[in-house]
Amino acid sequence: MSSNQPAKLTMKTMFLSLLVLSYSVASFHCSTVPENTTDMFSLLGFKQAITSDPTGILGYWNSSTTFCQWEGITCSRTHPGRVVALHLTGLRLSGQISSSLGNLTFLKELNLSSNSFSGQLPPLNHLHKLQILDLGRNLFHDTIPDALANCSNLQTLYLHHNSLVGKIPATLGLLSNLKDLWLSYNNLTGTIPSYFSNSSNIQRLSLTDNQLEGSIPDQLGKLSRMQRLALGANNLTGRFPQGLLNLSKSLQVLGLEMNKLGSTLPPNIGDDLPYLQRIFLNRNIFQGNIPASLGNVSGLERLDLENNKFTGQIPTSFGKLKTLYELNLERNNLEATDAQSWEFLNALTNCSGLEVLALDGNQLQGALPHSIGNFTSSLQMLLLGENELSGIVPPSVGNLQSLIQLTLEHNNLSGKIVEWIGKLTNLQQLVLEMNKFTGPIPPSIGNLTHLTILSVAFNEFEGPIPSTLWNLEQLTLLHLSNNNFQGPISPDVSHLKQLVDLGLSSNKLTGEIPNVLGQCSNLVSIEMDQNFLIGDIPVTFSNLKSLNTLNLSHNNLSGTIPIVLADLLLLSKLDLSYNHLQGEIPKSGLFGNATSIYLDGNFGLCGGAMDLRMPLCPTIPQRKGNKSTRIGHSSSASGSISSIGLKGTIGYIAPDANAILKSV
Repeated sequence: MSSNQPAKLTMKTMFLSLLVLSYSVASFHCSTVPENTTDMFSLLGFKQAITSDPTGILGYWNSSTTFCQWEGITCSRTHPGRVVALHLTGLRLSGQISSSLGNLTFLKELNLSSNSFSGQLPPLNHLHKLQILDLGRNLFHDTIPDALANCSNLQTLYLHHNSLVGKIPATLGLLSNLKDLWLSYNNLTGTIPSYFSNSSNIQRLSLTDNQLEGSIPDQLGKLSRMQRLALGANNLTGRFPQGLLNLSKSLQVLGLEMNKLGSTLPPNIGDDLPYLQRIFLNRNIFQGNIPASLGNVSGLERLDLENNKFTGQIPTSFGKLKTLYELNLERNNLEATDAQSWEFLNALTNCSGLEVLALDGNQLQGALPHSIGNFTSSLQMLLLGENELSGIVPPSVGNLQSLIQLTLEHNNLSGKIVEWIGKLTNLQQLVLEMNKFTGPIPPSIGNLTHLTILSVAFNEFEGPIPSTLWNLEQLTLLHLSNNNFQGPISPDVSHLKQLVDLGLSSNKLTGEIPNVLGQCSNLVSIEMDQNFLIGDIPVTFSNLKSLNTLNLSHNNLSGTIPIVLADLLLLSKLDLSYNHLQGEIPKSGLFGNATSIYLDGNFGLCGGAMDLRMPLCPTIPQRKGNKSTRIGHSSSASGSISSIGLKGTIGYIAPDANAILKSV
């Protein structure tokens, strides 16, 4: 050291040196074999860089025990004192990872996943023995370092769920022993490198949820051991890569969803990839017919083709898929117009394990076949909305007693909902809106005690709302709007304590709004407009602290606007127009924003914010020395005005009103 530079240790070096010294003294009698102080020094350097240790796990990294016994540390049996594994996962540790870990030259496994480490990935280029590196689910940013290629024995590299940027480095293609590479859920850009084909041992490659673009390289078809290929949620374009058809002996999971891939699928895809178990091609722009050869993939479990532009008929060959439990074909242009084209439904009843059948958003026409009731008890989700179905719902649907979700919305279905509905006692979601159903809702609806979503809006249902409906205490959404329901709203509505969204608009409901509705404290939206409701607006609405939308317009409500509505901080839309409300409009809270409230058609209202442009509330001059009093707040003045007949409207002032008031 030159005379110009004083020989002094940094505080960090002194601290670590003291720890090493204290550790050495304490462990002198505990071990007959000298331990490697380099590895210990490296671990202490790692500990010092930790800024937060909520569980206190690193507090036990001290001189009271040999470092090979510290939590998360595994040392070699053949090379005493050399660390071979560091495993600290899911402990909410934060800070940067010290470069000192790069000195653990015997390290085979480094797993720091599911923490809050940030900054750049640490330089680990000296870890030639490293086989498993898992830094997934942290907060790392910046690029993936080229130096990782020096970890030549690396078999598993998990960097998923971080904020890494830049291109995938070409040097990763040098990791010839790599089996698992997960870079998903980052912000990586550029194209998928063709040099991955050099890593011939890769079995699982996941690049989902990045910003990769360009086409999928055919060279990936050279990875003859590939079992899982996940490239979804990027900006990939082009055709289905023909090279992937070469993975006929290995590929089990193929995920290309949420990209911009197009054109037709290879007609022989099912024959060339016979070991596929899961296929995700949803949310692309594939077109043409769905290849019938997919029915030859005997072990297929999930097939998701939703949100594409497939046309033609659904292959009947799918009926051979004995292991299939999810078939999602929704939002395409698939057709069924006659008995022959509906034959696929009969075939699918042979899929004994089918749990999910999603066909909504297609061009299926005509009546539902009665064979729909022949599905096995495994079927839990049947989605047929947004098609062109007509006729009645076959009563055989009642056989599907394991159904959790049934959607038939936006069709032309008609007739009555009969007692089959009460047999579906496991239903959690029932959506029948936008059809032409008639008649009453059967009382057996009360059997569906697990129901959370019920929507029958925009139909022609009539009669009273069944009293049994109020027993469905798990409901979070209830939409009965745009029907012909009659009669009062039962006070039993208060049983629906979980209710978030209540829609009763455009019916023929009468009577008062039950005060007990204020007990449904989770309500966010109430729509009761276009009915014949009378009485006051319940002041108990003050309990609805989560309320965002309240629409009571076009009824026969009377009385004043409860000032407690101004205290609902989340209320952003209030429509009380076209009722018979009267008195002064509150000014605080929501009432100060004229764009959020609608009060037209209430000729008895006055005052309020200037932007509402409502008439001023009249005042009564008092005897000398007294302040004037608003008519809306004076019972005697109101009585006087009423006695002289001001057209029954508080806000109305006759041309000679001043003279009249003076004579009172």
